Amino acid sequence: MEERRLTHAELLQLKRWNTPTIYNGWEQITSHDPAADGFNLEPVTDFMPQMGPMIGYATTVIIQPSESSHKNASSWEAYREYLAGVPGPKIAVVQDLDKPNHVGSFWGEVNSNTHRALGCVGTITDGCIRDVDEMTNAGFKALASRLCVGHAHSCPVKWNCPVNVFGRTIQPGQLIHADKHGFLAIPAGEEQGLLDAAVFMDQNECETVIPAARESAGLTADELVARLNQAARQFRENALAKFRRGAEW
Repeated sequence: MEERRLTHAELLQLKRWNTPTIYNGWEQITSHDPAADGFNLEPVTDFMPQMGPMIGYATTVIIQPSESSHKNASSWEAYREYLAGVPGPKIAVVQDLDKPNHVGSFWGEVNSNTHRALGCVGTITDGCIRDVDEMTNAGFKALASRLCVGHAHSCPVKWNCPVNVFGRTIQPGQLIHADKHGFLAIPAGEEQGLLDAAVFMDQNECETVIPAARESAGLTADELVARLNQAARQFRENALAKFRRGAEW
């Protein structure tokens, strides 16, 4: 996995863009199906949209707050050792086996601060969160299914394993970009070139289809349609010259 890790500078630059922009770049370089792979397939809520995007490498854990037999201190200790041994930045991806009948939250003020100390910048969980203001104060972003009041018998059950959240299987170490739109889990081996592709496609939009639409004052309907069509052709040609494949418009 190490050979695929991006530099901290590259991660910071990727974090400056929203997740749809990263998707636009990824679809130009991926060998996967951009209509089916990478992104969440079920609705997910960003409970801290004001924090902007987050990016990090997945750490994974499975929980089942309804089941008291899972709860023990040794699991927490072993799980924290796992987190401490993984280089950051990290996003904790949590699969809740109680879904959709949630009864408790893995997350709150204490656990978010603990994970932040261990190098995690946020979480994606198909379970619940609580203490939203306190989690935000810790600088810990959360995409989740819903809010709840208690933690029930929340405890790590299994970790450092594949998990399925919001219809997407996530592998430990997978690069994830997430914001209020949802998340994109980059398939292994496609991290390199992601930043260049995202920046190129954003500039491609800004130089063709967007100004064609915005600079339309005084044009007749025929002139506007011709202008939009020409811009779309140029957009496609630019993408084809760069990536040898088609583009959205």
